[in-house]
Parts: sequence; structure tokens; C-alpha cells
Amino acid sequence: MDPSHITRAGIVLPVRVDSTGVDGPKYREIATSRWRACGGGWHVPSSVEPTREQRIVEAACAMPTTGAVTGWAGLAWGGGRYFPGVTGGGRLLDVPVALDNRRRIRPRPGVELCEEFLKGEDIEVLDGLPITRHERSVCRLLRTTANLEERVRVLDMAAFDDLCSPQEVLDYAVLRLAGRPHVSRIWQAVPLADENAWSPAEVALRMEWRAQVSWAGLVTNAPLFDLAGNHLATPDLIDPRAGVVGEYNGAEHDEEGRAVRDLDREERYRDHGLEPVVMIGMTRRSRAGFAARLRSAYERAARRRTPATWTLEHPDWWVDTSRVQLRRALTDAQRSVWLKR
Repeated sequence: MDPSHITRAGIVLPVRVDSTGVDGPKYREIATSRWRACGGGWHVPSSVEPTREQRIVEAACAMPTTGAVTGWAGLAWGGGRYFPGVTGGGRLLDVPVALDNRRRIRPRPGVELCEEFLKGEDIEVLDGLPITRHERSVCRLLRTTANLEERVRVLDMAAFDDLCSPQEVLDYAVLRLAGRPHVSRIWQAVPLADENAWSPAEVALRMEWRAQVSWAGLVTNAPLFDLAGNHLATPDLIDPRAGVVGEYNGAEHDEEGRAVRDLDREERYRDHGLEPVVMIGMTRRSRAGFAARLRSAYERAARRRTPATWTLEHPDWWVDTSRVQLRRALTDAQRSVWLKR
């Protein structure tokens, strides 16, 4: 692939060797520490910071014209904010490059070669870089990820940035992937996905809640209103039948101003007949603590006798943004108001 076609700002474009030294390094220079090779005869100065997008471009340099970036890298290039290309422990992930099963290139560090069927309709060009369509990129991640919660997180976070909905992923998998290795991982994850989750932590909250209360009818980020139509809050999760709401509080909630707002919100929930429960952290110990608090919240909700003064029914002035299709239909002005998250 010729990286000179890349138009995205912030990328340092790789260059080929130039005997004059005008448009690229001279042959004797590429052997020094001042330059690093990107594959395919392309080079960038070693001083260039290997940001997420920069790594993607450099990995794509040796890609044939029939290839495309896929997996986490394709989703990141497409605007996926929750596909950083690093593990939770900080290890850089290889950039996956999709190839058809007839074209081989030499393996090199930092690049994962995905040699499988690849048709032209699976590829789109964004800012000069060929990437696989988002549904295929998601399916690649789902098929190569053993952990179920992580697969659900992939689906939810692809939907968060409106790259593709779980239903679009399922439709693509049914049409194109039946019989492929590990396709059952897609079938397992899609029914558990939610296209209105707003962070990976919320996925952990929902999955743990389901593990503890399998019959709960959970709704994600549903706005709550009082009986006069005023917006009360938008909890991370709510079980409307039980009247239990759940929030995930990360480290940022320790800030004094945020902590005060959290307490005020919890009091507001109770004033309107709801029982709040909070999850803090995703470790085994913190999940065990959440499970105990969740059981207590359901017990308190069952004993509550005061009438509920909240509703999930949207007033006329509210704009529903709970699904990918609805968010895509918003105007820019509406997005600036309703998608401030």
C-alpha cells in the first residue's frame, strides 16, 4: 500500500529511500538509529511517536493493494474510542492486517497477518487507508476472543461510536461467516450486547448483575423522569420491575465535586422510590462486594411500600438516542445537544 494516499492529520507519512536525500533517507541512513523500517521499503524517522494511528499506518505499508486493516485497528481508524490497541497491562497489540488466502507477505513484528477470505465489498477506504467494514472488524475480534465479557464489550463499544449495531454484526456473520472457525463465539455474544452502553465499565456492571440476578430485565442508560416530565437522572442500569438502579463509579468519582453529585443523585433515587446500588472496580473482590450490595438493594426494594414517582416514559421534548440507527439519524445540532457524553 502506498502510504502517501493517507490524508488524516497528525500522521507522519512513511517515505522510501531517496539517493539524493531530498524526499527520503539515503541508503546509508536507513541502517542508522535515526530511521525505522515500516515494511515494503518504507521508513519513518525514529523520533516519530508511535501513536495508535501512526502504528496502524506503518503496519499497513507492506500490505498488498488487495489487503485492509481489520480488527481493533480498523475500528480505531473508523473512530472507535475504546479500541486503544493496548492490553489492560499496557502491552501493545499487533496491528491486524486482512489478506486473502492467496497472497502472502513476510511476517514482521507488530503486525498480525490475517490470511482468510477477503472480498472487495468487505473493504472501504477511509482517509486514504483501506479498512475492512466495521461488521467484519468486529467479527474478527469476536472470533479471536475467548472471554465472553470481553466479546460483549467489543460489541457494545463498537455500537457506542455508531460504527455498527449488534444486529448488523449478526446479519453480517449469518450471511458471510457460517461454518467459519469460532463463529459460535459471535452467536454467544450478540444476545448479551447492548447498543446503548456508554463505557466498558458499564459492560462489566451489566454482566455481573446478570450473573447474580439472571431474571432481571435490565435497561441500559434509560432516562428517568418524574411524573411531571422532568428529567431526574440517567442511571447506568435499571431493573424497572424491581425498582433497582445501578451505577459504576470509577476513580474520577473520588473527586470532591463528583462525589457530592453522586450522593445527591442517590438521595434523589430514594426520594422517588428507587433503590441504588454502586459497583466500584472490576476486580474479583470488588465484584463480590457489589454482589452483596445488589442482594441487599433487591431486598430493600421488595420491602418498600411508598409509591414510585418515576417513569421511563419519554416526554414530548425528549429525543431518544438509545439505538445506533436513531443516533445516526440525528443532525449535527442534535448530536451536540443529545450526545454530549
